[in-house]
Amino acid sequence: MSCAPTAGAALMLCAATAVLLSAQGGPRAVQVAALCLGQGLREHAERTRSQLSALERRNRGVHRPPVSPESCSEPESCHCTPTQLKAQNSRIQQLFHKVAQQQRHLEKQHLRIQHLQSQVGLLDPKHLDHEMAKPARRKRLPEMAQPVDPAYNASRLPHGGWTVIQRRHDGSVDFNRPWEAYKAGFGDPQGEFWLGLEKVHSITGDRNSRMAVQLRDWDGNAESLQFSVHLGGEDTAYSLQLTAPVAGQLGATTVPPSGLSVPFSTWDQDHDLRRDKNCARSLSGGWWFGTCSHSNLNGQYFRSIPQQRQKLKKGIFWKTWRGRYYPLQATTMLIQPTAAEAAS
Repeated sequence: MSCAPTAGAALMLCAATAVLLSAQGGPRAVQVAALCLGQGLREHAERTRSQLSALERRNRGVHRPPVSPESCSEPESCHCTPTQLKAQNSRIQQLFHKVAQQQRHLEKQHLRIQHLQSQVGLLDPKHLDHEMAKPARRKRLPEMAQPVDPAYNASRLPHGGWTVIQRRHDGSVDFNRPWEAYKAGFGDPQGEFWLGLEKVHSITGDRNSRMAVQLRDWDGNAESLQFSVHLGGEDTAYSLQLTAPVAGQLGATTVPPSGLSVPFSTWDQDHDLRRDKNCARSLSGGWWFGTCSHSNLNGQYFRSIPQQRQKLKKGIFWKTWRGRYYPLQATTMLIQPTAAEAAS
């Protein structure tokens, strides 16, 4: 299999091929898709480096010592007029902006290659044990006896080794924060807080885990869900890996047999699976957005339900329970390593 010779065409063709091949589910198909994407990225990177070199040459030309009008025997040949300098500077700024856009695109494509490679690993039967293959199920969780201190050695619930990693109930904490805040954690341990992605990963390590969410609407109705997950480290953008049955249960419409790997995104670190949109900017908060439409428990908190649809999409929602445009009143998220569950 070969990619198209030009960088742009190669990247477009390989991205489309990667989606088609990964959907077929075979390890070989996914590996070929990853290699194809890698080749397209390398060509795209070479093109970007060439553009940067051109920018440097232009920049050196702009900063050459100005030639005085008296020394110009032919005024039309002088390159020192303010109009020319202004036009050249404008062109350089446009090129820098274009290169920055291409760099962001490259970073997204690189992350997609990592996801394809991780799916090859998920196809290994040892990752598809009986417990992980179960679809999401509803289960009553033990009541939270006390607020959890989001410290590095996080406090555990008294029953079953559950750790609270998120709580929303009154809008007292702003959840529309950058990547570093979501990595480290923020909020009030006695009220609303986010434990921090790095702390959660330190709890789960490389083990499979169970995640639980507790949801409450404005009419007092409540829902509790549990599902099997695996949380990657920062090198995977803290990707949440879901088996195919779980991903389908949570609302994903197209899921390869190997499962779904969804990276975490914030407004300043765009890792979602949409190429045409930054979900965190379009919605609010940091989350495992996927394609922006399935859930967001870190969205904007509304003390009353807005009438405008544009505002509603920014709220806290769980599509498969109360729908895409219903902002929830309260949420709690918990996690438990599978080994801890077996030992309890």
